[in-house]
Amino acid sequence: MVVVDPNTGRILSIVNQKLALSSGFTPCSTFKPVVALAALREGIITPTTKLYVGNHTRVDVTDALARSNNVFFHNLGEMLGFKRITEYAHEFGYGEKAGLDIPGESAGRYPPAPPKQGGVGFLAYCGTDIEVTALQLAAVISTIANGGTLYALQYPRTQEELAAFQPVVRRRLENLAEYIPQIRNGLAGTVLYGTGRSAYDPDFSILGKTGTCSENGARLGWFASYVGDLQPRYVTVVLLRGGRMMYGPHAAEIAGHFYRDLMQKEHITQASASSSAISSRR
Repeated sequence: MVVVDPNTGRILSIVNQKLALSSGFTPCSTFKPVVALAALREGIITPTTKLYVGNHTRVDVTDALARSNNVFFHNLGEMLGFKRITEYAHEFGYGEKAGLDIPGESAGRYPPAPPKQGGVGFLAYCGTDIEVTALQLAAVISTIANGGTLYALQYPRTQEELAAFQPVVRRRLENLAEYIPQIRNGLAGTVLYGTGRSAYDPDFSILGKTGTCSENGARLGWFASYVGDLQPRYVTVVLLRGGRMMYGPHAAEIAGHFYRDLMQKEHITQASASSSAISSRR
């Protein structure tokens, strides 16, 4: 698990640092928001475009993200082509280190050509041949959460480092800013009624994207998310790796528990601070 402030790029916590930093894994369906943004920006689709996905059904990009429809994104991949998808993936930092001077961090991998088996369609809906770290995915989701600024992630570990912390902007994705709200609708739908509904809480908004696939004989379960729709506060990426129970909805469930505990602690802290302030004025 990686927790980040999307408004500054400050890493707040890492659970299992070795796994989060030094290894790259297939992003599975968490790559779909980048493909969706590319398709919207390139005019391949609009928010209301519905593509045929089989079984006499057509869906738009919001439902395709929420329900993680593979056919929809396979079709988008074929329409966009490898070159255009690659340009947007690099803008979001795939294939480069997300952190600033973080020891042991891997740059992951972005392939120089589409997968030999499945082609660009497989890359578009499952991230085939891409390797991404949890830290990189946290940077990607932070960029969507904050409206288009890719920060270099920093991990201050001492009071001195924290006092000296200053956000560092890697790049501003101004060409995508107007399309990001359309992606947020799909990420909200993921938790409201889609593949990440196990993270749902009626008291606050969680937006995210699940991912499930297999890699080298192990199953991967991702949930890349943030809390707070218009005023994002925390980005959390959960990665599970192992047996049958490792899949995206289970990662979403874990993130949901984390957010609920975090919000409860914040509420208690705020209530205590208010009580202290009232007492001091008496």
